[in-house]
Amino acid sequence: MIETRTLSLRAIEDIAMRALVAAGTSEKNARPLAIATAATEADGVSSHGLAYIPIYCEHVKCGKVDGQANPLVTHPRPGVIKVDAATGFAHAAIDQGFAQIIPLAKELGVAVLAVNNSYNCGILGYHTYRLAKVGLLGIGFTNAPASIAPSGGAKPVVGTNPFSVAAPGENGEPVILIDQSASTIAKSEVMKHAREGLSIPVGWALDPEGNPTTDPQVGLKGSMSPSGGYKGVGIALLTELMAAAMTGATLGVDASPFSGTLGGPPKTGQFFLAIDPAATAGGYFADRVSRLASMFQDQDGAHLPGDGRRAKRVDAQLNGVAVNVAILDKIAAIIN
Repeated sequence: MIETRTLSLRAIEDIAMRALVAAGTSEKNARPLAIATAATEADGVSSHGLAYIPIYCEHVKCGKVDGQANPLVTHPRPGVIKVDAATGFAHAAIDQGFAQIIPLAKELGVAVLAVNNSYNCGILGYHTYRLAKVGLLGIGFTNAPASIAPSGGAKPVVGTNPFSVAAPGENGEPVILIDQSASTIAKSEVMKHAREGLSIPVGWALDPEGNPTTDPQVGLKGSMSPSGGYKGVGIALLTELMAAAMTGATLGVDASPFSGTLGGPPKTGQFFLAIDPAATAGGYFADRVSRLASMFQDQDGAHLPGDGRRAKRVDAQLNGVAVNVAILDKIAAIIN
């Protein structure tokens, strides 16, 4: 049985912040990542929360991430913001980009943010959710090191490559949050099972010859199973076009892994669209989204994307989050 300790969201943010700074990250780069880590734990996505802090710190120390990076923000076209993350953490680069595209989207109706020379941005829905919180439809893409093979092939070419869509509601709380990878399950979940010595369900990963496996270690040497077969490969390819080709970032097949210390900075990318519904929907957007959501929520047992995270977030704010003690010990060793 895994031993856990309950921490408040403030405590989670604090311990993440202190570890990142102790590893050599500047406070201005560590703060956005620490805040996102606490929010991720609140959403119940522990595989992307504090469990990643030791990896982030390791990557700062080995040079895979520049903890002292200064992102470069440019404004090449009226509705376009570009950020060179300078091989630093994605969160700081995205923060600087959002500060520009949010007012632009409200002024112009739509604005885009292209981030390159970046790194793992964590939970993509965390970022699109923030756009929806200010009344914008947020659409995001991020690419990752290759881990999905083409249909009929066995060699990975594209990453798990998630996309996310967050739709705002009338009261300022996002109503719909779609956040899904192109693989059946996020690769971090397979890595988590490997760390804990657990088997994985059939359909999560394939061995190097393209056969299903229940051994996470074998799956990590092979490829991730695409969600919906060839349709998942199509989603991964779409995301690669948006997050890598459209930003000038490194293709997943050329990017170094998000795990381990080899390969230098991955230099992957993120691409966001921020759209003001008032510019396109003639005032009908909130009504349409509310009705659409209710069609899901009014059915017993039906699931609306985003509802699960919303419920967990409220509980976490009130009661804190149970965190794996082994992970806390790893982080404490970094701080001390």
